[in-house]
Amino acid sequence: MSSFIPNPTAQAQTPASTEATRLAPALPTAEEVQERAEDVSEAAVQAASVIAAESDTASQRSGAFSNYGSDAGSRASTSLASSVRDYAFENGRRYHKFREGAYLFPNDEPEQDREDMKHAMAVSVMGDKLHFAPIQNPQQVIDLGTGTGIWAIEFADAYPSANVLGIDLSPIQPSWVPPNCRFVVDDAESEWLHPKDYFDFVHARHTAQAFKNYDMVLKRAYNHLKPGGWMECQEMHHLAQCDDGSMPDDYKLTGYLGYIQKGLAVLGPDLQAALKLADKLRATGFVNVEERVLKVPIGSWARNKTLKKIGLYFQAVLMDGLQGIALGPMCRGLGWSPEEVEVFLPSVREDLKNKSIHSYFTLHVIYGQKPA
Repeated sequence: MSSFIPNPTAQAQTPASTEATRLAPALPTAEEVQERAEDVSEAAVQAASVIAAESDTASQRSGAFSNYGSDAGSRASTSLASSVRDYAFENGRRYHKFREGAYLFPNDEPEQDREDMKHAMAVSVMGDKLHFAPIQNPQQVIDLGTGTGIWAIEFADAYPSANVLGIDLSPIQPSWVPPNCRFVVDDAESEWLHPKDYFDFVHARHTAQAFKNYDMVLKRAYNHLKPGGWMECQEMHHLAQCDDGSMPDDYKLTGYLGYIQKGLAVLGPDLQAALKLADKLRATGFVNVEERVLKVPIGSWARNKTLKKIGLYFQAVLMDGLQGIALGPMCRGLGWSPEEVEVFLPSVREDLKNKSIHSYFTLHVIYGQKPA
């Protein structure tokens, strides 16, 4: 019988406040808070320089996934207006229907889970920050290619006086969002509906594999920013790198990424746009352009706890996304069959699980300001 149902034969119930106190999680001690802060600080230093690897014995002792979980949180919210809910299906995966084929990757539940994990990974490697641009009191904010909307939602929570708009080709955002956040099905590569000199902050993350004309997107962002407003791009350099010689020359992930890059090139997007964005922002007219490059380990090989968690996030992002990432570029772009893709992927998965390979990608955070 539930303890919430009155039972006349039972003894007096524990007062609710006492019960809540007993069940509430213990607050971290001052020492634990300090340790966490030091670990995050050390992670930021290593991500910007050289990531120290954990010894094999320590790695075996700690276990691959023993103490790391998702950083989920609840949000105060209001309802999201209904929108287009049509989808297209191909090779067993679900894709957007609005401007069908413009975005080459799935939008189904597994992909949404992967996108949220990418968010946790990016925020963690950035030192628990949503952005690096030195924005002050933003009022109008737009998130391009918002995906599940998680960045826009967290930004709206962090800046309650801002109006945050997330746009995407897929209507996959949650139906409950903060009161200052809303989502619209729209294409960032089309004409923008808002007036010029309107936004204080334009944000784009993980869009290099999506935008076929990044130059045009930057130009539109520039035109629609207020003088003094900022744009920030957070993009991965999709190249596996290594600092200690542990990555073999025939690393299967390298071959996989080569096929993805070739397939995307046929279809339009530039997978390696991250390396060019700083120059593109300057060419568009942005000033005070800064670029910060952060290393993102693949797997749990890093010694630092925060970087170990980030590595596990990223390993899961890659493992869970191998098929969904490959199908569009390799089948539509290179003419592979879905069966050929499936035969190719197991060797890539094996290399991704190899803890002796200390590989990483780099996250490039580039931001610039429209002249005042």
